Amino acid sequence: MKLRLSAVAIFSLLSSASCRPLPRALPEPADAATARAYLAALTVAVDLNSPAYDRDLFPTWITISGKCNTRETVLIREGVDVVTDSECRATSGQWVSPYDGVPTTLASDLDIDHLVPLKEAWVSGARSWTTAQRQAFANDVTRPQLVAVTDNLNSSKGDKDVAHWIPPLSSYVCTYVRAWVTVKYYYSLTVDTAEKDALTNYLANC
Repeated sequence: MKLRLSAVAIFSLLSSASCRPLPRALPEPADAATARAYLAALTVAVDLNSPAYDRDLFPTWITISGKCNTRETVLIREGVDVVTDSECRATSGQWVSPYDGVPTTLASDLDIDHLVPLKEAWVSGARSWTTAQRQAFANDVTRPQLVAVTDNLNSSKGDKDVAHWIPPLSSYVCTYVRAWVTVKYYYSLTVDTAEKDALTNYLANC
């Protein structure tokens, strides 16, 4: 497994009296050619939900820097003119949900989506991880795994994989599938047959 749990430890060393703004851009996924190579290297296996998925096995949100937890870190990273209070809660700013292009000035309108859903990770390999490994996955601000998106859109996505759900904004689909493969490859997660077929078809047009 390529999982580097030291990333969480590194974040803890960045603690300071106030939250440090991070670059306002999503982590870049692999390019299309690399994503296709990553996809070819992924193991194809049937999703397995035994033992049964339990979200509590993926602890969220953790402190990333100062008083900023994972959610606030992503909101600061992806917003413009974000203002936070003394507890690093975003009180104002401007965001655009990349999945649907919908703008908002209310942080409460946004969910932090796990691009590869936690249950999807569970059934494709994370069930064998330790809780610490699952925590690192659920709070990964280094890979393109966490995205601030419209809350109702995130609810409609649920735990669906790419064979059953793709962002409605067509211009973002290529980025989404490249990110999906990037995350699955990094964490050595499997793909099922329908998922691989969908990814192959989408990546062919990237």
